[in-house]
Amino acid sequence: MFRRTKIVATVGPACSSEEMLESLIKAGVNVFRLNFSHGSADGHRTVAKRIYATADKLGTNIAILADLQGPKIRIARFTEGKVTLNNGAKFILDADMDEESGNESAVGLGYKALPQDCRDGDTLLLNDGLIEMKVNHIQGNAIHCTVVAGGVLSNNKGLNRMGGGLTAKALTEKDLEDIQTAASMNVDYLALSFPRDATDVNEARTLYEKAGGKGGIIAKIERAEAVADNTNLDQIILASDGVMVARGDLAIEIGDAELVGVQKHITWRARHLDRFVITATQMMESMINNPQPTRAEVSDVANAVLDGTDAVMLSAETATGDFPEATVRAMDRIILGAERSYQMRDQLDNQWKQDNRTPSKIDESIASAAMFMANRLTGVKAIIAMTETGATPRMMSRIRSGLPIFAFTPHAYCQRKMAVYRGIQTVHFESANIRPEQINQRVVDLLVELDVVKAGDKVILTKGDYVNVNGGTNTLKVIEVGGVIH
Repeated sequence: MFRRTKIVATVGPACSSEEMLESLIKAGVNVFRLNFSHGSADGHRTVAKRIYATADKLGTNIAILADLQGPKIRIARFTEGKVTLNNGAKFILDADMDEESGNESAVGLGYKALPQDCRDGDTLLLNDGLIEMKVNHIQGNAIHCTVVAGGVLSNNKGLNRMGGGLTAKALTEKDLEDIQTAASMNVDYLALSFPRDATDVNEARTLYEKAGGKGGIIAKIERAEAVADNTNLDQIILASDGVMVARGDLAIEIGDAELVGVQKHITWRARHLDRFVITATQMMESMINNPQPTRAEVSDVANAVLDGTDAVMLSAETATGDFPEATVRAMDRIILGAERSYQMRDQLDNQWKQDNRTPSKIDESIASAAMFMANRLTGVKAIIAMTETGATPRMMSRIRSGLPIFAFTPHAYCQRKMAVYRGIQTVHFESANIRPEQINQRVVDLLVELDVVKAGDKVILTKGDYVNVNGGTNTLKVIEVGGVIH
């Protein structure tokens, strides 16, 4: 059974060697994430070359996602490295305080604009929401707070304002340098952290393309402002090639009780607007230290699959965890179980009734028609899309189906771009030197060799009249395997 939902794995010290990268690819990784919050430009270049070389050695195409750090909304540091804050204690966040002199009563700020962004009565959340403070009053650049939920607070921990509203720009000086690095590495995707609106996404795309970047842009949805209203969310989605539901900071800003509903809404809107969606953060968190996932983590991954996410992402589980390969294999197993149990065709009629979009282009109409037919015609086992850019199979992948979509293309970069899309399997295929009347037979024969179809099965095929032409898909055929194929 082909796994439809893709796996994104973060590269770190635990898995950056050639041997571990090869093991993770064999275990099921489709996309590797390079976290630009850590490491050097030269280090990332070295790892990226290693990933591409390892994938080439294994005869597959693996995409690379470069993830920008974004604004560092953090406290400064403590003299002793950490302090313990008790419930009810008074504590000051002081932008004027020396950044190395924090103590039990006050600490400096890495994010100097925080006093201007806060108001009396605000709730501030630190250390991934584990510590909560109430703002009593603001005096100059000092924010006087009461600790509501205490605990251990250490150096440089992140800080969020419940409800969002911090004015930090999405792109920092470091990000501008990292965009140049990512462009020079020829990564397949660039992820933008903390975008507030479509303007942030468009700015990142402009700078990336100006630097020579050819990859797609992923907007990480992690600010309350991004999901405050449906119009703003839709504009962010449309400005990007895909989105990531970055559940860590998002949950802190909107509250954990709201997270699940918002996650499902983002997934649905992204698919409806023809963009891919990655579900991320703590999906298999316990496997950083344990060889098996918890039942809650199994349910979390499976439910994201059932909601229609294109990919699920691993962070520290593979970057620094003790069991990176076992974690990927466990995620692969869970995804396949969810996909086996879900009878997608049962819900197709409702989906088509809800989706009132009218295709505006020929290739979009062909893609929609192919999926409509594939989900209703008895005996169809696979869909073949011959493509130069990947546009037609990517559109097909937006429509639910239990059938694999095989994208036949001569371009490695096109194969890598499709690595994140749900349901798409890529096949390297050179058609320029094949006689036109033989092409259909050749691609069907390849699926027979791959043991995907057999005599008597039906295959739906889409292509253009001319090879090596972008945007030329204008033909749909139903082919019976083993019969006469033209």
